[in-house]
Amino acid sequence: MLRKVFYISDGTAITAEVFGHAVLSQFPVEFDALTIPFVETEAKAHTIKEQINDCFITTGERPLVFHSIVKPEIRDIIFSSEGIDYDFLNTFVAPLEKHLGIKASPVVHRTHGKGNEGYEARIEAINYTMDNDDGQTLKNIDKADLVLLGVSRCGKTPSSLYLSLQFGIKAANYPFVEDDMDNLKLPPELKRNKKKLFGLTIDPVRLHEIRQSRMENSRYSSLRQCRIEVKEVEMMYKRERIPYVNTTNHSVEEIATKILDVTGLKRHMF
Repeated sequence: MLRKVFYISDGTAITAEVFGHAVLSQFPVEFDALTIPFVETEAKAHTIKEQINDCFITTGERPLVFHSIVKPEIRDIIFSSEGIDYDFLNTFVAPLEKHLGIKASPVVHRTHGKGNEGYEARIEAINYTMDNDDGQTLKNIDKADLVLLGVSRCGKTPSSLYLSLQFGIKAANYPFVEDDMDNLKLPPELKRNKKKLFGLTIDPVRLHEIRQSRMENSRYSSLRQCRIEVKEVEMMYKRERIPYVNTTNHSVEEIATKILDVTGLKRHMF
């Protein structure tokens, strides 16, 4: 039976989930995780406490409980359960209060709330990215912070959306298709925004596997076609001096972080 893990918060639980997952990923075992956001009342906290205790009775093992709870009365109820508690906020808040010489003033939903400074920037970036996905239009390309290039199915769309959602980056993306390969060049709209361009590439065999699941046994998914497209696009990157990253063995989080590291783009976080 998998070890049970609870991620709990009186807010979105994003902080508890991200921190908890990062810690648990260091261990070569699988966990059965449950995320519980918006535990904002004592009644709900008691219900969660019973759930944790029932888990202990059923499995005979104390479940792991990662939480980022601002309200002390809610936190105390979760503390009194049979779970093994890891309190992210107070682990760092008390030492920081001592170091900074000021008391913290906790507010629920402050971390990921709408009133946060970067929120509107992220919403605007997400809308822009969705409207400028996969070369739908180039008329607004001058407004982009970043333009991702690459062959079809190399990871442009998920990388663009992640950059906009997590960092508030206005990320357009533009595909190079089979018809472009005989005379591969940048359209004028991209040429004048060359400093914003960043390329993605991928191992042709992996690209073949991805395309096969989409359009099996087609010219589009053939290994030969994948090799031709990847080779031509990489040659163009080098010719135009466009920085690029190979996405084959990297997660979308790693791809996005690499892009930001290379470009130095400003992040609009939280």
